[in-house]
Formats: sequence, structure tokens, C-alpha cells
Amino acid sequence: MKILITGICGFAGSAIAEALLERREGLTVAGIDNLHRPGSEINRLRLRKRGVKFIQGDIRLASDFELLPAADWVIDAAANPSVLAGLPGNVSSRQLFEHNLASIVNVLEYCKRHRAGLLLVSSSRVYSIPALKSLPLKHNWDAFSLDQAAGLPPGVSVRGIGAGFSTSAPVSLYGATKLACEAMALEYGEAFGFPVWIDRCGVLAGPGQFGTPEQGIFAYWINAHLRRRPLRYIGFEGTGRQVRDVLHPRDLAELLDLQMRRERAGGQRIYTAGGGPENAMSLAQLTAWCDARFGALAVTADENERPYDIPWVVMDNADCERHFGWQPDTPLAALLDEIALHAEQHEDWLERSGL
Repeated sequence: MKILITGICGFAGSAIAEALLERREGLTVAGIDNLHRPGSEINRLRLRKRGVKFIQGDIRLASDFELLPAADWVIDAAANPSVLAGLPGNVSSRQLFEHNLASIVNVLEYCKRHRAGLLLVSSSRVYSIPALKSLPLKHNWDAFSLDQAAGLPPGVSVRGIGAGFSTSAPVSLYGATKLACEAMALEYGEAFGFPVWIDRCGVLAGPGQFGTPEQGIFAYWINAHLRRRPLRYIGFEGTGRQVRDVLHPRDLAELLDLQMRRERAGGQRIYTAGGGPENAMSLAQLTAWCDARFGALAVTADENERPYDIPWVVMDNADCERHFGWQPDTPLAALLDEIALHAEQHEDWLERSGL
């Protein structure tokens, strides 16, 4: 089988490539990346040693797709992943549109031309911000949690947020680009007869991630805490009670592999995939974990909320479990240990990340 991965030198793309090569014999992997992100060259060299064919190019340019070999499946892992992208002080709104949305037509035309299936790595940030902020939550001292007694809205269960939760605007500029990509992918697949799977992922994290305060927060927090960098709890009264679930990309790779093996016409195509409640943690809890490992570090409280801040997002994997027999294998403690060990072994990792 031949696979093409867009954004292959990013954290998700490179980790998925390596995990799939370990899972499948006889797999051929090629990938395209513009190497724009600081540190991506490190991943390129590592993938080259694994026999991955790398093409430096920009998925925004249709002509760069002429250089790509034919593939049976495309894994689209290329995006500007920051929810703050497009706002003042970040990349411009036009750049966000070009990177995350305008480029999808080139990916889809490639799938159309080569009759390749598409696996679209989407995001939990396609969900409605007002709906997420309206979830009934308990304000525990170190973490928000669902208040089940208050009644849960459609698309939410004790296991988290499912594919049926509201995607009504606003969802953020970033979220809107991902939601539009989903719609176009499904329409292309239907019109031109190639399979499409869409996975709305929670936070992806693991060793070797180039985390920043805007994305890759678990890796950034651990690396910054270890280096005694200043850290801030932003919004929510500066308590650090906001909660996310975290998923190792090798576990996502297992799901993608299962979806590629599934021959099915029609039916559900959009899934939520994350660490689930068992792999969920607040920033305050992450700080406590870091304090225990590296020694205590005071975190500054900043009560000013940013436009797209949300208090609680945990993904419900029930549909993935029911249809593919999939649940994440990497427990939270092991995932954090992997990140911490990598941070301890790479003293200059934040600098390599451009920070």
C-alpha cells in the first residue's frame, strides 16, 4: 500500500508516518511539507532514515502536486494548528485561509485524479464556542468537570463530546477552516467516488512535539516548567481549571489504519477521537504533575480571557469503539512520562521550537 501524508514533517504527520511503518509491512510512505515550522527539518532527517520519500513543497500550490507520486490513501495532516491563528498578533486571516482551507482543493483534486482515499485529521475546535461555554460544569478546586445532574445537551455524554454536538458559529476562524474542509472533503468523496474518513481529534501530544503557548500545550508546559520558564493560567479566574483530553499520535495512527482497512459504502464518516475522560487533565493538574517531577514552580494568574478560550473539551470515542474496535492505548501517565523524558534529554528543545 502507498500512502501520501501532507504536513509530514510536522509533529502529527511525522509521528503518524512512523507509527504506520511499524504497524504495516510493505508500506510505502511519501510526504510533502514546506518546512516552514521551526524544527521541522529534524523530523525530515528522521523520516528519511525510515525510508520515507520526502518532497519539499507547498500544498497551497497546485503545481507542487505534480511532483507527488500516486498513492492509495492521503492523510491530510497539514494545517496551521493554532486556534488563535488569524487574529491580530498571529498569522493573518488571509494566511490562515490559504494554509487551512484554500489548499484543500489541491488535496481533493489529487485524490480525484489518483482515486485515492482521504483521511482528514480535523479538530475538536469545529464545535460551537457558545455551546461549549454553556456546558453544565462543576467548578472543582483544580479542574472543571461535567455536571451530569444538570442535564447534558445533545451530542454530549459522560464520555465526552461526540460528532453530533453543535457546530454553529462562532467556532473561531481556525475552526471554521477545518469545518469547511470537512464539508468539501465529504462532497468530493461523494461526487467522485473515493472514500473519506474525518477524525475530529482532541489535543495531540507526545515526545518531540514543538509545543508553544498557543498549541501543543502539554509538551510546551512540561518543557517550560522543566526550564523554569514563566507560565500563566490565562482566563477562568486564573485558576488553570480548564480541561483537555490528550491523545498520542501513534494511537491516532492505529485508528487511521483501521479506517483504511474498512471497506464500507456510505454510513458515518465523521468521528471524534481523543484521549477521552481517562486521559483528560486541567492545566492546574498538569502543573501539580510537573511540580512533583521537576520541583515546584509558581504559575502567574491572568484572568483576562482570550476570544476563543473554552473551559472543557473531552472527546467521546464511543463511535470509534463501536465501529472499529478502537480505544487509545497510551495512558495519560505514560504519555506525560514520554514527553518529560524527551524534555530532559533535549535541553534546547524550546529553542529548537523557535521559542
